[in-house]
Amino acid sequence: MDLAAFVQRARDNDVRFVRFLYCDNGGTIRGKAIHIDKLAGRIQNGIGLTVAMQAMNMLDQLQSVEGMGPVGEIRLVPDVESYVELPYAPHSASMMADMIALDRTPWAACPRSFLRRMLEEAATAGVHVQAAFEPEWTLARQTEDGSFAPADESLCFSTVGWETGGPVIDAIVAALEAQGMPVEQYYPELGHGQQELSIRHAAGVRAADNQLRYRDTMRAVARAHGFFASLAPKPFPDQAGNGCHIHVSLWDDEGNNLMAGDGSPQGVSHFGRHWIAGILDHLPGLVAITCASVNSYRRLQPQSWSSAYTCWGFDNREAAVRIVSGLWGETTPSIHFELKASDNSNNPYLALGALIAAGMDGVRRELDPGEPMAVDPFDLDEAERTRRNILRLPDSLEAAVDALAQDTVLTSALGDLLADAYITVKRSEADAFAAQDLAFELKHHFYKF
Repeated sequence: MDLAAFVQRARDNDVRFVRFLYCDNGGTIRGKAIHIDKLAGRIQNGIGLTVAMQAMNMLDQLQSVEGMGPVGEIRLVPDVESYVELPYAPHSASMMADMIALDRTPWAACPRSFLRRMLEEAATAGVHVQAAFEPEWTLARQTEDGSFAPADESLCFSTVGWETGGPVIDAIVAALEAQGMPVEQYYPELGHGQQELSIRHAAGVRAADNQLRYRDTMRAVARAHGFFASLAPKPFPDQAGNGCHIHVSLWDDEGNNLMAGDGSPQGVSHFGRHWIAGILDHLPGLVAITCASVNSYRRLQPQSWSSAYTCWGFDNREAAVRIVSGLWGETTPSIHFELKASDNSNNPYLALGALIAAGMDGVRRELDPGEPMAVDPFDLDEAERTRRNILRLPDSLEAAVDALAQDTVLTSALGDLLADAYITVKRSEADAFAAQDLAFELKHHFYKF
């Protein structure tokens, strides 16, 4: 690319600072910004970052991880293809950054590089991944005493919710579209003040990049309109939780849908069934990555439409893996799956990468997911769930991290350094919140993600 011309275009658009962004093991979006006068050099050479940052938890408590202490540095090197100017931040733009070691190779603890590696392994096997993160979030106001309250008491899909959030939602849509993220649907959701606004799917790494941009955009635009946007899994204990379902479609080298029926039952291909079985097999450990906070497990409960069991089904919203109905009149099958056991506290690069690792393991081992679930799994007795190999998912972050630590497929995919750092950070978060009360938990999750 013509780097000088790239920088000049940014300068012509009155950009003064460009943020180099990443998402850490605590799920926090972090980064450093460079002035436009120094941008060209930093695109080529990166910005220095201490290796210790990947051992920081969501409370900014630095953990002891071998290789992530006070000695050592990496570089944040931006992906120029991810450049966008930020409509909610005057004179600012951003790029997603990779963590690069001083020898110019991807650092072993870089989440974005991990996802890229999983995508490349899948592509080598002839599998190409399209994905979309589907966030739910809560529009709230701050009260006189400093606490938060839902912006309204609207009912699910009610037009009253449109009246409350109309101006801010309109501004959010404009901001998303300005960053190249076309909006698909919007509606007020079940909880008071709860919103769902979904964007179009994208290929691989771009899908995870979009989730970071989405989170930043919600918060910034809502604040500009006098609201707070909480993407916490359970910002209000007495209201519906906020999920962030991950929609995934799988395609071969010729552009054929790999999940579309090949004579197998229910119209899901044998490949698709193996992939689903891999996810279900690894889900107890996988949720430590996709439901990544202490607050996540207040949401991940039976009969709350958050999918608390290892089962799959067609349009079953209590199944962890939902097969989504195809579109009417389609020429190319749109069949795909949705992982419901996921929320906004996760690092989307780790979540999507681990999801791919689990699915590919199911394909390699030709696992069988069993029969699709056509009822709420909670309504089955324990003996029937056992017969069908349907497990209750971990009920705490601590239990989920223990399951992840024992899952050699997922930890091997992550690699030693990233797995060690992630598990250490998450165990530290579980311990820190266990020593505090509910008010502390809600305070430190409400506006974190």
